[in-house]
Amino acid sequence: MTASNEKGPYRQAQFDPLAELRRSDDPPWDVYLTGTVFLDIIFTGLDSAPVRGTESWARGMGSSPGGVANMATALARLGLKTSLAAAFGDDHYGEYCWDALEQGEHIDLSASRTAPGWHSPVTVSMAYEGERTMVSHGHEPPPEEPAPDCSPRARAAVASLTPGTSAHWIAGAAERGTRIFADVGWDDTGRWDLAGLPDLRHCEAFLPNAEEAMRYTGASCPRAAAHALTEHVPLAVVTLGAEGAYAVDRRTGETAEVPAIEVEAMDPTGAGDVFVAGFVTGTLAGWPLADRLAFAGLTAALSVQEFGGSLSAPGWSEIAAWWRRVQSYTHQDPAALGRYAFLEPLLPESARAWPLRRAVPTIGFRRSA
Repeated sequence: MTASNEKGPYRQAQFDPLAELRRSDDPPWDVYLTGTVFLDIIFTGLDSAPVRGTESWARGMGSSPGGVANMATALARLGLKTSLAAAFGDDHYGEYCWDALEQGEHIDLSASRTAPGWHSPVTVSMAYEGERTMVSHGHEPPPEEPAPDCSPRARAAVASLTPGTSAHWIAGAAERGTRIFADVGWDDTGRWDLAGLPDLRHCEAFLPNAEEAMRYTGASCPRAAAHALTEHVPLAVVTLGAEGAYAVDRRTGETAEVPAIEVEAMDPTGAGDVFVAGFVTGTLAGWPLADRLAFAGLTAALSVQEFGGSLSAPGWSEIAAWWRRVQSYTHQDPAALGRYAFLEPLLPESARAWPLRRAVPTIGFRRSA
C-alpha cells in the first residue's frame, strides 16, 4: 500500500490491486481509453423536474470532468495505471479538466492534446427522484484525432462502440495483447444489428445494459441475451438495474449473477462507467467471475450516493469504510455479508469517514500546496 497523497478534493489511490502480478516487462499502463471529456455541472436537491416558464433552485451543485473522464477517474481511483487520449479545449474549462485529471487523479495524458480555439463540451445535469436529465453543448474537435491508430501498450483498454463505425486502434491494440472491454450507447439508427459493431470481434468482454442486450439479440429476457451475446464475444456482462448483473463466460462455461445493493441514489451520473471500471479491475486482478460482478456493483452503488460523475467514483478508502460500516449493523444477513468477504484482505486498515467527498461547487479555486 502507498500513503494517501491528498490535494483538495482529489487523492491518489491507496491500494494496488495488481501488485502481486506486476513484472518488470509489463506494459506501462494497466488501462487505456479514449473519448470526449466534458465539463459536467450537476444540480442536485431538486424536488421535481424544471417546469417551463419557472425558476428552480437546487439545494446542491457540483462541477467535475465528465464524459470519458468518468471512466478514467474510476479506474485510477481503484489503483490502475490509466492512460487517456482526449482533446481538451484551450479555455478555462479545458485547463480545469486537464489539471483535475493529471494532477488530481494521476491519469496519464501524454496521448491527449489541447486543441487551440476549441471550446470544451459542457453538460448540465439535473438529478432528482433518483434519475437525471442532461443538457449538453459542444462541437467536434479539430480534425487531428486525439486517439492514435497505435495506442500505447496496456494490459487492457475500454472501448465505447458506436453502431456503424470502426475505431482502428481497437484491432491494433487487441493484436498486441491488450484485453478490450467494450460498452455501447443507444443505437439511434434503430437497427440494433450486431454486425454494425465490427470491433466487437476484437473484444474480450461486452457490457451492455439489459435493454441494449435484448435489442441486439432479440432475446426475450436479459439472461438469454447474455448467452446469445457469447456467440460474438467470449464474456458477456448484462447489467440488470435494480436487480444487479448477470454474466456468462463462454470460455469456461461459467455463469454468475449478483443482486444489486439497495442504496438511496443521489445522482446516477457515471454509475455505468464505475461499474465497468470495477469489473475491469477485478478481471485484471484475476478474481472469480461472481466476485468481479459483486465488486463492480458495489463501486457503482457507492458512486450514486454522491453527486458528480467522476468525483463520486469511490476509491479503496471509501470501499473500506463501507465494509466496516455494514459489518456494524445488527441483524445483518450473513449470506449477503459473506458475498463481499473476499474484500477483507484487500482493504486498508484505516478508512476515513464515508461518504468522503463531493464535487466542488465552482471552478477557479486554487489548491493549496
